[in-house]
Amino acid sequence: MIPHDRHLKIGSFLFEGLDQIDLTGPFEVLSQIPNSTYSVFGKTTDPVRDIHGLKLTADATLAEAPQLDVLHVPGGFGQEALMEDDEVLDWVRRQALGAHSVFSVCTGALICGAAGLLVGRRATTHWSAFHLLPYFGATPVDERVVVDGNWVFAAGVTAGIDGALRLAAGLRGRRAAERIQLAMQYAPEPPFDSGTPQSAPAEVLEAARVSVAKLTAQREETARRAAKRLGVDLPDTAG
Repeated sequence: MIPHDRHLKIGSFLFEGLDQIDLTGPFEVLSQIPNSTYSVFGKTTDPVRDIHGLKLTADATLAEAPQLDVLHVPGGFGQEALMEDDEVLDWVRRQALGAHSVFSVCTGALICGAAGLLVGRRATTHWSAFHLLPYFGATPVDERVVVDGNWVFAAGVTAGIDGALRLAAGLRGRRAAERIQLAMQYAPEPPFDSGTPQSAPAEVLEAARVSVAKLTAQREETARRAAKRLGVDLPDTAG
């Protein structure tokens, strides 16, 4: 836990085609952490749209960002376009190396992986990309939230809220995180038990796999190139 009198600079990365809840779910938590400043940074301050069309705007550009104490990297379909973007990867790498904590949500883990930051780490990501983590030298852990040292990884989408609360507790203590959770009235009771590949009906899972099959194949090709660039020897289980 960081001393409460130390002011924290918390920043999220915004990009075209992210899944907005990967950003806005954690935002609800991170923006309430005591004695902190929260900002959103992007390649541009022009509005961008999430995968469903929601328009979002960064507070400042990547170049204008100070060294952050907490870096938050969300995911979404637009992650794929950034996997070989030197400006983004250099920024994520530099910020992560100087930060107290790094928080990855969903396929934001793949961005971190492409920046060479996952080698030797325990990590998780969205179920559709989970099998790609070894391409970046990571050890896949099939849990909703995975903590590895000063890194917090959240699995897909809504898991970002859980991960953000875990991060808040690590930064300011459990009671601070519980107060934030209560303010959000975060006590989920999903109407269906279909939130994981293990619990979803077979036909629902198959339809979901088919819907992302093209993107998954593209992600795998990009991950293979990243593995070669990073010098990662792929285990047989990575394909």
